[in-house]
Amino acid sequence: MALVPLVTREQIDPTDLPLIEAGEASFGKLLNTWLAIANCPGMFTTYLPFVRAVSGPGELDQRIKELTAVYVSLLNHCRYTTSHRCYSALAKGVSEADLERLAAGDFASFTSREQLALRFTHALTVDLPLTSRDDSATGVGPELLSQVRDSFEPRELVEFVMSVGLWNALTRFHRVMDFDLDLGEPPSAVDAAV
Repeated sequence: MALVPLVTREQIDPTDLPLIEAGEASFGKLLNTWLAIANCPGMFTTYLPFVRAVSGPGELDQRIKELTAVYVSLLNHCRYTTSHRCYSALAKGVSEADLERLAAGDFASFTSREQLALRFTHALTVDLPLTSRDDSATGVGPELLSQVRDSFEPRELVEFVMSVGLWNALTRFHRVMDFDLDLGEPPSAVDAAV
């Protein structure tokens, strides 16, 4: 059972309704996360455009965005976000086999750039919260930061770090809210890794 009640369509604030309906047109349904956010009138009008701007096409390769978003959801053990991010990744051309390798921690078949992105995602998701400022001002080791700077353009890095930050926030929101799945189960091998 979700931590908060999911609002009904009739309870959605008129400010949020146009964007919620646009989201519904895209997905064919109202998603549970939206119905929870709708408890705070006006919040959804900021939320959805921001998620679309961060997750959508940009300078950073979309495949890297998709793989790292799934990885964040796995690292945070959030089944709801894993379901959503697998749904998105599969729709954008990431294979189920790639998702299974990602869930198993087998990155060998990924490009060197994708492998670096996954290492950086792990550092931003798992290592950073455990690293004191005395140990590292950024929370990320200098060698990894250097590799990332050498491999990604500044705009790509902004998109990358913002995307990983967004999915870290949302996986924590989704996990604590304990939503029922609304986009189906993730592939079974991925689901087992959550």
